[in-house]
Amino acid sequence: MATYHHPGVYVEEVSLLPPSVAEVETAIPAFIGYTQKTTYNGQSLINKPVRIKSLKEYEQIFGDTDNVSFNTTGTAGGIKINKDANGVYSLDAALADPSATIKFRMYYCLQLYFANGGGPCYIASAGATSGGAVSDVELGAAMDAVQKEDEPTVLIYTDAIALTDIDKYYGLYTAKAMAQAALLKDRVVLVDLYNTDVATFRTKIGNNNLSYAAAYYPNLRTTIPYKVDEASINIIAGTNVGASEVPANAVLRLPEGTVNVSKSIYHNNGELYNYIKQQIGALSVTLPPASAIAGVYATVDSTRGVWKAPANVSLNMVIEPAVKITDADQDDLNVTGTGKSINAIRTFTGKGVLVWGARTLAGNDNEWRYISVRRFFNMVEESVKKATEPFVFEPNDGTTWSKIRGMIANFLTLQWRAGALQGAKPEDAFFVHVGLGETMTALDILEGRLIVEVGMAVVRPAEFIILRFSHKLVQS
Repeated sequence: MATYHHPGVYVEEVSLLPPSVAEVETAIPAFIGYTQKTTYNGQSLINKPVRIKSLKEYEQIFGDTDNVSFNTTGTAGGIKINKDANGVYSLDAALADPSATIKFRMYYCLQLYFANGGGPCYIASAGATSGGAVSDVELGAAMDAVQKEDEPTVLIYTDAIALTDIDKYYGLYTAKAMAQAALLKDRVVLVDLYNTDVATFRTKIGNNNLSYAAAYYPNLRTTIPYKVDEASINIIAGTNVGASEVPANAVLRLPEGTVNVSKSIYHNNGELYNYIKQQIGALSVTLPPASAIAGVYATVDSTRGVWKAPANVSLNMVIEPAVKITDADQDDLNVTGTGKSINAIRTFTGKGVLVWGARTLAGNDNEWRYISVRRFFNMVEESVKKATEPFVFEPNDGTTWSKIRGMIANFLTLQWRAGALQGAKPEDAFFVHVGLGETMTALDILEGRLIVEVGMAVVRPAEFIILRFSHKLVQS
């Protein structure tokens, strides 16, 4: 209370507006993997999550990715070129697709994420791509660093798929990512299947914290081109190809300004150069789906709301799923006795490549079956938690209870109006209970506990639409 010592006019501001709940961000993924650069402005980036807003910002801080080499199948160290009697060039054998040999996918994954509507995200570097090896210990340490960040809501490993030990791979999800999500209760995990093996995945992923994770299948053939250094692509002369076309130790193209370009196919034979470029361009990167799905989450959250199931949405920069899934195939993926549902990504004629599933790994759990329900609860819990922090050490009495009750009820009323909660009126859609004899005993108050109970009837997706038709007898 103010004190008054001298005559005059005193101005006092009286707060009459009730406190409010601010909705937290819902689609801020954290990408854990290896980066080309691990220092920025003289400071190490390893195990120090950095928030970025665009692919350009990523390139400025972390670089891009390593170059990919191309070889014809069965040829060591280059692309072997033949020529027939009519002078037509051809590959000695098909180009080996580098996707299977790529170890570091962070940059490609971010391209797919931003192409599908992704926005701000965190990058947690586990080390430099120049190290040449992927370590579960290093990835686990980077994931531990993400735990200290409050904002991330989706966890994704970009490079763990390159591990050769399947137990270490799934251990990163179960012991690190999913355990972290369950502990903090403000994030979910997107799991990529190791070698797209469904049966092994269900065994190795265990039964703990399934409601905090979702899996999508299969991998995606994208339109993202490989990063290529033309000076490192060797060209080898095959049948009917002379030294004038492919000189010894030829490369596809030397950098501009190089003094001696005699070994450059670009400078020696424009027709052959264009043919090889066309063959290389026909191959594009195949990626696990998690990064694309994170972009879908961001798009659906911003256009509809976190309560809307992120499904029946087409994917950008995707040519096709690596495996074609039929209705019969999806029966076991979606509904299975183990409860570990896997969301399918499918191609539909005239519609493109669609996300065709919206379940968590707890597919048989009526409470947490759908990823939209899980993520909506995460959002409400985190938003209300932050909003109630100013009430810590306030008097544990009816005035404080009334303020908290009104604050949470107002927030949930707005969610009901937006369509997140179902019910003809707000009291049918949610409840907020707090008070002595209602949620607390006298002992709770003596021990400093203020207990609030919140219940919500969250909307759920119409996963199965059943149309029933029958004959009607003629009546007139």
